[in-house]
Amino acid sequence: MKEEKGTSAGEASPKGTSRRSFIKGSLATLATVSIVPRHVLGKGYLAPSDTLTKAIVGTGSMGRGHIPYAGTKVVALCDVDKKHLDIAVNMVDKGVKTFSDYRELIQLPEVDIVHVATPPHWHGIIAADAARAGKDVWCEKPMTRTIGEGKRLVEAVQQHGRVFRLNTWFRFESNFYGMNTTVKPIKKLVQSGLLGWPLKVTVSKHTGFDWKFYWVGKTNNAPQAVPAELDYDMWLGPAPFKPYSEHRVHQTFRGYWDYDGGGLGDMGQHYIDPIQYFLGKDDTSPVSVEVDAPQQHTEAVGTWRRITYTYADGCQIVLDGEAKDDKVAYIEGPKGKLYPNFKSDIPDLEKKLAAFPDPEPQVTDFVDAVKNRKKFALNEENGHRSCTIVNMGLIALRLGRSLKYDPDKQEFIDDEGANRLINQPMRAPWTI
Repeated sequence: MKEEKGTSAGEASPKGTSRRSFIKGSLATLATVSIVPRHVLGKGYLAPSDTLTKAIVGTGSMGRGHIPYAGTKVVALCDVDKKHLDIAVNMVDKGVKTFSDYRELIQLPEVDIVHVATPPHWHGIIAADAARAGKDVWCEKPMTRTIGEGKRLVEAVQQHGRVFRLNTWFRFESNFYGMNTTVKPIKKLVQSGLLGWPLKVTVSKHTGFDWKFYWVGKTNNAPQAVPAELDYDMWLGPAPFKPYSEHRVHQTFRGYWDYDGGGLGDMGQHYIDPIQYFLGKDDTSPVSVEVDAPQQHTEAVGTWRRITYTYADGCQIVLDGEAKDDKVAYIEGPKGKLYPNFKSDIPDLEKKLAAFPDPEPQVTDFVDAVKNRKKFALNEENGHRSCTIVNMGLIALRLGRSLKYDPDKQEFIDDEGANRLINQPMRAPWTI
């Protein structure tokens, strides 16, 4: 595989510039530069602008959408598709380095943060390698494609003292889909006890959550010629080799088990992570998953009717794909129910809720978390737990059976087939 050896966007990079001369020049002009990466002047040093430097791996629509993120400046870009890379280059300042191999990018001393915006089959490998290279990490959802990759990514982030952010934000900001409120008052309601315990949460079209069942794969893809601009072997990376077909890559890759998990892989962590948070389950996982679905194809992701997760204390998360009940409550407890738009069968709910304390504050500014070495609100630990729920469901769907799970050992109980899918083979030479 080839890479572009750190060329700069819009201009040729100077030859033979040594690290020593670069530092010397940077120090000499410190008073006039707008951005100096922390690594240039020593560990812990912040530039006068307080701007962090960032590299983006994967410059499709998601990666490009994060180019202007406040408090950061893009200094490097990487993509295996030259067309995607060229579009991104035209969105940034001249001098940004470009690569087709992320392994070169993560070694750049001037990079503070690596943003992983690739398809999910690459998330764990690139994020873990970036952490080992001393970079803080911003990773797209789902955090990893398998439970085993998630476990090893957690280890890499923590062993190397990195700050990690998973890019789903509903546990701390934005209207939470059909609930028409942020998650904060839902968390407050749950911890108040007004609904009772245990609780059942139903994620359905009728509670405001679209499962995007258009993310299904095709079973009759004919081999096609690989476009000249795409390094298809590198795009596949750890995934099994399959002949190139346009439908397997880029916008429609989510319909194939090799790279993602359909609508559940796409939206599952957006929907489920806030539930883990407001149920207080960030340090555990369900003990069982039940599936009601058609038999899945071995390569192409299909649809499902219902997936039910149960925790040790009886709480449940129900993913309702059929959406038959148009009057279902989002949260149902023995003392009351909560419906979309924060409506409830509890009289004077908001007045009663006002008497209870607000949830504990969260660290929600990633730039501040990186600068001050704080654990971000959605980090490698709780992100792995909510991603595990997604991956438990995907494993049960692929096998076509319900499963028991040990949240402490993070493995399935008495099911060798399910446990084999925790750590799925990777195509050589890739490992995590």
